[in-house]
Amino acid sequence: MTQNRKREHVEIVTEEDVDADYRYWDDIVLVHKALPEIDVDEIDAGIEIFGKTLSAPLIISAMTGGFKEARKINENLAKAAAAVGIGMGVGSQRQALADPTLEDTFSVLKEHEIPLVISNVGAPQLISQPGEEPLDLEDVQRAVTMIDADVLAVHLNFLQEIAQPEGDLKARGCLKAISAIARVFPILAKETGAGISRDVAIALKKAGVVGIDVGGLGGTSWSAVEFYRAKKVNDQRKQKLGKLYWNWGIPTPVSVIWANVGLPVIATGGVQNGLDVARAVALGASCAGMASRLLPAAKESHKAVESELTAIINELRAAMFLTGSSDVEELATREYVVQGHTAGWFKETEVLG
Repeated sequence: MTQNRKREHVEIVTEEDVDADYRYWDDIVLVHKALPEIDVDEIDAGIEIFGKTLSAPLIISAMTGGFKEARKINENLAKAAAAVGIGMGVGSQRQALADPTLEDTFSVLKEHEIPLVISNVGAPQLISQPGEEPLDLEDVQRAVTMIDADVLAVHLNFLQEIAQPEGDLKARGCLKAISAIARVFPILAKETGAGISRDVAIALKKAGVVGIDVGGLGGTSWSAVEFYRAKKVNDQRKQKLGKLYWNWGIPTPVSVIWANVGLPVIATGGVQNGLDVARAVALGASCAGMASRLLPAAKESHKAVESELTAIINELRAAMFLTGSSDVEELATREYVVQGHTAGWFKETEVLG
């Protein structure tokens, strides 16, 4: 793997349309409360998750790292996360584990007081792949220590791997490897755009993970990202595969409900604003994760990121006010309606909550 691939990912996500073709979050409609009976300044958006206190149910999702220019992006994100008081995850640390000169593209997080820090390694790298030895506990410890992480995300990205020209295509043994590491480190199981089904959520809980990031369909399609990479090198077979599976997966709102098996659930996948965050909480998520909305700002400055995060939290507070929710616990009890394509994933469209 090269730094080039990481750089290409950021460039493609920034410059190309790689979103899923349908916005599933708009199918979740919160029921308006004409008499909120609260004042806006009474609203408390704070939460506790994994033993940490955040100012809002929001995490900057895994975005990048592992190439030189990524240091500035992660620095801007880290400064903003610390200033606003929310959590932050990093992209896969695989490259920095192989090349220590790239560690500072991740370790820059340690310079800032971020309430919740999430490190990141891939499930495919926990087992043997052709020409590669699996990561061991010492490697995992290095990844955690690299950013002083509170939780270790193990990402499940097999849709991306199958569409990737250089993808890792062995998956047998990943659950066993996750279970072994979960005995030593608190693990957040994290999908990357295709969602988590209920049976997988149950299996992950039995394996000992402390939380599930559903990473559902509806936001950035990593199959689409790999389509553009394959197109660049004229790999027509992978190009066709990336296009075919562009919209593969379980929609994020559906996955939030299915993956709720008694562990903290993080809703990522197509979350674009504070209303989406509120929708996620009403569906049962502990918090939401966001990446693509923040990437342009992260390439600009930490102040730009901070401005975006402040706007998102204000959008969330507006939803809380309009549903009469003085805190996140009350928001989690509010009624909602499922409509559109998302309703087709359930037996019927009805008021739920």
